[in-house]
Amino acid sequence: MIAFLRGKFVNLTPAHVYIDVNGVGYEVHISLHTYSQIQEQKEGTLFTHLLVREDAHILYGFADEGEKDLFLKLLGVSGVGAATARVMLSYLKPEELGRAIMNGDARSLERVKGIGRKTAERIVLELRDKLIKNPIEGGTPTTANNSGWKGNTLETDALNALVALGIARAAADAAVRKVVAQNPDLGVEEVIKRALQSL
Repeated sequence: MIAFLRGKFVNLTPAHVYIDVNGVGYEVHISLHTYSQIQEQKEGTLFTHLLVREDAHILYGFADEGEKDLFLKLLGVSGVGAATARVMLSYLKPEELGRAIMNGDARSLERVKGIGRKTAERIVLELRDKLIKNPIEGGTPTTANNSGWKGNTLETDALNALVALGIARAAADAAVRKVVAQNPDLGVEEVIKRALQSL
């Protein structure tokens, strides 16, 4: 198992990052939360989880161990896959998601695209006691030199992130354009969040 990767962020978008580790490039899928933590960094550390499927090996990366721990807990809930867990961690910060589960706030979970009432209630039922006993902690933050990473255009980054999260391209494009038109000064993270809310 690959526990973490430390290297240069060669290509960084709100949906994934390529990490150059001593000349080997790893494609790592990330949440919007992790993107917001590392978007200004040229290099750093991501805590990782390798998901092995019949048709693919997918590496997920997290800015801190707390987010990774919550991701793994979500995967343990029946009906919650990696894509759904990543959407949840993109829609809510790990501490917000953990707080909602501990408070039994299934309604907040239902606001996440793809989470219905039954799934939200199941998440609360299965994880509430676990999180109360072992709350999510921030863990070790990524460290890097902040050299001002500049990615693609805001709209392109937001669109690609939404598509990577499983949103149909046409619907994602319309949502992003609407949000940007109404709020031209927003950063990419907030554009994605508002677009998710509108879908």
